Amino acid sequence: MTLLKVEDLRVSYGHIQAVQGISFEVGQGEIVAIIGANGAGKTTTLHAISRVIPAAPGSKMVYMDKNLLDYPPHLVVSELGISQVPEGRHIFGSLTVMENLRLATYGHRRDKEGIEKDFERVFALFPRLAERKKQSGDTLSGGEQQMLAVGRALMSRSKLMLLDEPSMGLAPLLMQDLFQVLREINEEGTTILLVEQNARMALQFARRGYVLEAGRIVLEGPCQELATNPKVEEAYLGG
Repeated sequence: MTLLKVEDLRVSYGHIQAVQGISFEVGQGEIVAIIGANGAGKTTTLHAISRVIPAAPGSKMVYMDKNLLDYPPHLVVSELGISQVPEGRHIFGSLTVMENLRLATYGHRRDKEGIEKDFERVFALFPRLAERKKQSGDTLSGGEQQMLAVGRALMSRSKLMLLDEPSMGLAPLLMQDLFQVLREINEEGTTILLVEQNARMALQFARRGYVLEAGRIVLEGPCQELATNPKVEEAYLGG
């Protein structure tokens, strides 16, 4: 079942067309990766799905049979169940871990029992956050901040999680641990659309992938096939 279908997505910044008519889809329960170099349009694509930036006329984005273009950003989260873990984490450094997590429930969740269960779920997935629940965000390490950003997305009970460069700045072992937790999250029912500059990790993690270059999709297919494609090996895997 197709959860998200994007057709002819175009996004411009002034006279610069950052995304040039791309089309792709994400099936329910899938992990799908978008890989590409800096400036390829990966983050812009996620921001368009989140409705943080406008898509050009003629773009089509359908999520669970609903026209995404009809929804403002806050309703994309609260009504449609799409969350985004942004590049650079963007947690609130002056707030505690608990306050950052609770912030994701404000305005659209009043189920106190459900919220408490979700706190338990986040702390079970990330025990380190449980140990630091009263600490402010700016006292956390980079890895802990990334855990908090993922945990915040989980608190919104999203059906689709958009992940933007989750491995950025993480040591290899911590990166492996994070992706293992993300796999558990997927196995529990959350669909994942991953944007990642670490192409090797992305292609190992996801089932299907798309290669984005200069705002256009130039390759797509099962990740196992992309990983052995000579063009992908040369450009992104050090082949």
